[in-house]
Amino acid sequence: MADSERAKMLRGELYLADDPELVAGRTRARRLWQRFNASDPADSAGRGALLREMLGSVGAEAWIEAPFYCDYGTQITLGDKVFVNMNCVFLDPAPIVVGAEVQLGPAVQLLTATHPLAATARAAGPELARPITIGPRVWLGGGVIVGPGVSVGRDTVVGAGSVVVRDLPAGVLAVGNPCRVVRALESGGAER
Repeated sequence: MADSERAKMLRGELYLADDPELVAGRTRARRLWQRFNASDPADSAGRGALLREMLGSVGAEAWIEAPFYCDYGTQITLGDKVFVNMNCVFLDPAPIVVGAEVQLGPAVQLLTATHPLAATARAAGPELARPITIGPRVWLGGGVIVGPGVSVGRDTVVGAGSVVVRDLPAGVLAVGNPCRVVRALESGGAER
């Protein structure tokens, strides 16, 4: 029996996003984030329950401000005390792991989805996805975009508007498009 498109997607192989099982997964997520985004900002318990239903794992005291958008939700893991500011987008056909005490500014995009580079293969329709890992105590400033397959090391700070297309080591300040390391940060996040 052939592998499902979902199994291919999760293994990082070419897959067809219009597969009925995947369409149903995205529809489920959209219904949940639509409810979350329309919920009463004062209803912390209700919003927390919606996040736990929508996402794969939500750590203690983790929080997302509305509006929030994702593809499936089920591939997203938030560590303890994560804070995600408003208007963030997580495209999660591959896993997105956000470590404990991470802070994401407004309009951050974590994008695991990608496509073949060859035009003929891309036009044929199959897609790819590569996981994203954000280490503990990372701060991504407003408008940061993190591309497919990228890891950001613990305690790193990424300046607002940066586009991260390569792994970043632990304990650095990085900025720009493409994002580059500017300098090391001392243990505990203090500047050197």
